[in-house]
Amino acid sequence: MRFKYVPHPHDAAILSDALGECLIDWNIDNKKSTVTVNNCATNDAMILLLKDKLHSSCFLLDGKLFHMRCCAHILNLIIKDGLSVIGDSVDRIRDSITYWTTLVKRYEKFEETTRMIHVQYIKKLTLNCVTSWNSTYLVLSTALLYKNVFTRCKLRDSRYRGAPSEDDWVMAQSLCDKLVLFYKITKLFS
Repeated sequence: MRFKYVPHPHDAAILSDALGECLIDWNIDNKKSTVTVNNCATNDAMILLLKDKLHSSCFLLDGKLFHMRCCAHILNLIIKDGLSVIGDSVDRIRDSITYWTTLVKRYEKFEETTRMIHVQYIKKLTLNCVTSWNSTYLVLSTALLYKNVFTRCKLRDSRYRGAPSEDDWVMAQSLCDKLVLFYKITKLFS
């Protein structure tokens, strides 16, 4: 709603006061229908305090829809929880990408291998942000394009010992097949 400095601590009472002041300052305290926040306990408590500060006539349906939870945040929590269960396969693929992208010589060898086995190099290998599941999806979907390259690179570089297994690739494909739907939904939310 507004960028405003809010002094520490950021507890429910202080956040409720800050948001309430904004609503009143802008004369919209009786014109809002919902407030959407992520799912932390502080926000739950903040909304309850805010509802107590505002006149009951301000709310649609007696305030039943006032507190809306962020769909993108809920989806993110669900997917991150699921990814934690199958993290080993994802970690091995991520480690392989790290191996091939951290040194220029290795990266060049990887690109050379793509040409050697006639795999079109259409997307650059990149590392993901481990706290962002959608970047994990993008990294895995790109890595799957080069599954055969990783396998071939294992034969070309004796120091490359962490190549993903066939089971890892099956898991990654299955995961990507499921995550693509969530990825599209998240883009719609955004």
